Amino acid sequence: MSYTLGQQTKKTTRIRRLFAAALVLGSAFGTVARARAQNITSPTTPSLITPPAGNSAFLLGHALGTQGYVCLPTSPGASTASWTVKGARPEATLTQSFFGQDFQIITHFLSPDASPNDAAPKPIPFGSATWQSSFDSSKVWAQVPIINTIPASIPAGSHPSCPNTGAIACLLLQSIGSQQGPTGGKILSQTTFVQRLNTKGGSAPADGCSVSTDVGNQTLVPYSADYYFFRKDK
Repeated sequence: MSYTLGQQTKKTTRIRRLFAAALVLGSAFGTVARARAQNITSPTTPSLITPPAGNSAFLLGHALGTQGYVCLPTSPGASTASWTVKGARPEATLTQSFFGQDFQIITHFLSPDASPNDAAPKPIPFGSATWQSSFDSSKVWAQVPIINTIPASIPAGSHPSCPNTGAIACLLLQSIGSQQGPTGGKILSQTTFVQRLNTKGGSAPADGCSVSTDVGNQTLVPYSADYYFFRKDK
């Protein structure tokens, strides 16, 4: 009898835990859905990395991941080399906190732009920075625009929105393509700009890429950042 009661107690405990998890997940989905209809206040940023008027933040994710680097010659035929992010893979998971639990809302990676818009470069790069919703699989591809011959980037440690000296730069990225999810989801497909702020870590190593024999080396450096997603005002 005690064995049966013990089994029933364990079963009841599991059901309660599953029910609690379902409630939390349901709340998470609901919060993200509401975020689509509400403005999120983004930090004050320098004009160079501030989206144009008429765009408002609608989603925020905290990223943990790695910044990839490839060792390439400093110029064709050069005997020296340096780390570059060109062709390297950014990989990160973006989360939001609900009731003290972090839930994945977006994945960040490199992929071909399958649905380029008018801002997309020509020819289309082999791979572009990509963000994909974990809820409806919608995507946005984006790159750093050039504003008056200057990339939309500020060095870490140069502004309160980018306070951590030595980290990777803070950026403004413009959508160069987007795609709805397979069932018509639009969480990210309406994104116009993405801000990368409050970066920590991720900078290229000080060694491992200086001479031609180092060419081809690759490394992944951990980093964190806050990503703000913008869309056109309605």
